Amino acid sequence: MRLDDIDPTDFAEDAGRGGGGGGGGFGLLGLLPLLLGRGMGCGGIAIIGVIALVYFAMGGGGMLGTSGGGQSPTAGQSGRQVCEQSPTRLESCRVMRSADDTWAAIFKAEGKQYQPATIKFYEDSVQSGCGSASSAVGPFYCPADQRVYLDTSFFQELEQRFGAKGDFARDYVIAHEMGHHIQDLLGVSGEVSRRQAQSSEADGNALSVRLELQADCYAGVWAARNKDRIEPGDIEEGMTAANAIGDDTLQKQSQGQVVPESFTHGTSAQRTAWLKKGLESGDPAKCDTFSGGI
Repeated sequence: MRLDDIDPTDFAEDAGRGGGGGGGGFGLLGLLPLLLGRGMGCGGIAIIGVIALVYFAMGGGGMLGTSGGGQSPTAGQSGRQVCEQSPTRLESCRVMRSADDTWAAIFKAEGKQYQPATIKFYEDSVQSGCGSASSAVGPFYCPADQRVYLDTSFFQELEQRFGAKGDFARDYVIAHEMGHHIQDLLGVSGEVSRRQAQSSEADGNALSVRLELQADCYAGVWAARNKDRIEPGDIEEGMTAANAIGDDTLQKQSQGQVVPESFTHGTSAQRTAWLKKGLESGDPAKCDTFSGGI
């Protein structure tokens, strides 16, 4: 995807190695299949449980329920300086800027106020507003502090282990996490969390699937609104990434069998279908995964 002429976001921070700073994404609330597939045991599961409990206790987010902490770059470093520390960081920061601009325009057209998210880079582990997390959980969004947390080493695994190569595969990951930011601003994440707290485990997982698929669709909406920047092969790269991280695909790889009631992010077919729906429509209204079948 052609992003070279886009300025990186001003809202970028660097937590460093094991530094300090979820609700959903490629990590956190319900990424057990991926955690198991990456060799994590009970420790990783405990982290997810703690983050989930913190998130529920804080009411699940929403604009009025967040700290609004995504408005100041790291002390002593500008957001641009943080972004320019590596080509991968710079690319991620450009996606963040593009997503912010895209969604700000959508919100304005609907008479709503948009608030930018912050991207926080770290290595190995991080303390977020949603609790502690290791890089093994993958990229995630924390509604408590409105930050996208990213250890860029995830992109190496995305390419080498899951075969999802290319810049658009990486861009899709960031756009998906920004989809969770949109859900937070609209109050969707908070409502899902409240419903999950009153649901059985299976029903809670089913709600998580719908939340994740909507974030996939929102990622597609972002790309569709920037279709003049899409290059040959980009869409295929995004679809390959979405397919590679479906719950059914990950479970087959990690445990040799599929347990549908434990799905938290959706099957490979569902993830690619909702990403495609966003790409083809460019309309957030088409991303209603909570009404009817998915």
